[in-house]
Amino acid sequence: MDKILNWEEIFKKSEEFTEANPTKWAYIENFFSEALYEELHKTYPEFDESWKSEDSYDKCAYRKYWGKVGKDVNLIQEEDNNYSPAWNKLVKYFHTEEFIANIRKFSGIPVTKIKKFQFTLIRKNGFQLPHIHNMGPSTIIIMAYFSKNWEKGKPGGTYVATEEDESKIVFEPYNLDNTAMIFHDGPFAAHGVRRITDDVERRGIQIYLEEFSVEDGWSGDKKEQELIEL
Repeated sequence: MDKILNWEEIFKKSEEFTEANPTKWAYIENFFSEALYEELHKTYPEFDESWKSEDSYDKCAYRKYWGKVGKDVNLIQEEDNNYSPAWNKLVKYFHTEEFIANIRKFSGIPVTKIKKFQFTLIRKNGFQLPHIHNMGPSTIIIMAYFSKNWEKGKPGGTYVATEEDESKIVFEPYNLDNTAMIFHDGPFAAHGVRRITDDVERRGIQIYLEEFSVEDGWSGDKKEQELIEL
């Protein structure tokens, strides 16, 4: 198989991830192999009416889903001819044991399967207020970016904060060209996106990985049910 991700660069941040407090996170540059990244960037889906708008008091953004998947439907392994061969190659790789095992090794979190994949687009005046999902002890979120020539210091990257308060930001990605943020989606994983003021597009993808078993299902679904019952 051709090289997909730069695992050497990713594993360099493993110790940083596992030692981060109050939640585990890492920022990784050169996330994808250069050749694949250029194809992914070139064929990233253009903004049109097929993107789903999310416009509310706490966010303004757009999402686009894979295959038959919708907002509340988990990813299944299938090709989608609406996207390029490069994107199909990448999503197929996300289902492989190599990818899952390496994320498990990198993070120390017992993820066993990819749960969700979606394109995320934020344009001028877009934002997302700081929030915490807290899906459970075994959920990883990866945000990868495809925006070349992003001006350092400009809002748009998914920041990490110590609380659900934008004044408590501890890190915000400064480069959104072939980079990624990896989070452990635990009870202290506050994150968000500052309002974009320039006429630009922050192009990204969001990937959820989680522990899954045939007997118990997704660990995050169990946690969500526990919260509902409380």
